[in-house]
Amino acid sequence: MKILAVDIGTGTQDIFLYDSRLDMENGFKLILPSPTMIVRRQIQDATNHQQPIVLTGVTMGGGPATWAAEAHVRVGLPVFATPSAAQTMNDDLSRVEALGIQIISEDEVNQLPPEVQRIEMRDFNFPLILRVFENFHIPLYDLAAVAVAVFDHGAAPADISDRQFRINYMNERINKENQLSTFAFRSDEIPSILTRLKAVAGSAHNLPVPLVVMDTAPAAIMGALLDPVTRFHERKMIVNIGNFHTLAFRLGYDKIEGVFEHHTGFLNRVSLEKYLEQLADGSLTHEQVFEDHGHGALLVDDTPLSMDNPDYNVIVTGPRRSLLTGSTLGVYQAVPFGDMMITGCFGLIAAVADKIPELGDSIRASFTKNAGSGAPPWELD
Repeated sequence: MKILAVDIGTGTQDIFLYDSRLDMENGFKLILPSPTMIVRRQIQDATNHQQPIVLTGVTMGGGPATWAAEAHVRVGLPVFATPSAAQTMNDDLSRVEALGIQIISEDEVNQLPPEVQRIEMRDFNFPLILRVFENFHIPLYDLAAVAVAVFDHGAAPADISDRQFRINYMNERINKENQLSTFAFRSDEIPSILTRLKAVAGSAHNLPVPLVVMDTAPAAIMGALLDPVTRFHERKMIVNIGNFHTLAFRLGYDKIEGVFEHHTGFLNRVSLEKYLEQLADGSLTHEQVFEDHGHGALLVDDTPLSMDNPDYNVIVTGPRRSLLTGSTLGVYQAVPFGDMMITGCFGLIAAVADKIPELGDSIRASFTKNAGSGAPPWELD
């Protein structure tokens, strides 16, 4: 059984081909530029060649792509965008237009002259990934499922802060199903407010197998739980320090006890340590994080979590995990199956086990110490 897992961040898209016949360490993996970085480079090429551009496609991750489009406008070059592509920059299209970007219909795109550079926006490009694997003679015709993770703020109403909307959504999900896979969905179950996840599903509508989509940070937390050291602790604190967002979960024996989320750029080691200590002792409030420009905090169980182990209090993962370098909290860097870089992919595979029950037993067997057949790749058909 094979599952393709794609964890899409700001800097990279991390790809793992899970094969139940292999030990996890033998699965094929790719670390490639993220879709927003690819679009950024396409826009910058157009800027360098003084070409007008039109953005088509669907809502995707912004950041670098958005900044490149804004820079294109600032040098006096036209930027057109269809409504769905423009929502990458802001759900409120009037704010996109205020940047100098012209919103046009799909029909109007076809009427633009050929010198206008067409740039397609989408997070998940299965045909491109398929071609990469095929070029290495690795077939994907026998996939059992595909899983994709992206960060989705959700489409907040105009009168609600994106940050508040995000924490409200997390609270709703945890109340509905108190486990990390509550943030994962089969493609036909994605809430309408999660426009980026729905765009991923739209981009993958021709897939012949089930698709599971998930928020990136909970996927990373689920992956970190597969680290062999992490498994020994029934109650634990896990923090994913991403390029843009930092999210920490306090996990109990069989449930989420608390969570907070913040913008990584507003944190330093001292402030992050303070938040983690307060999440542990149950004193952290939503207002405290929100007023510091973060998303907020939720406390489901106020039973204090001990932080008296000098070697192991906080499990950390994510590309900016060095933010806790030198911490006195007792930090352990999770390395599930020997590879921190694809922690989110491992979490996606774990989410598939929950969301597609018929695949669950085989996946969970792969997570055990003597996973799979143990056969090396060259002994497989």
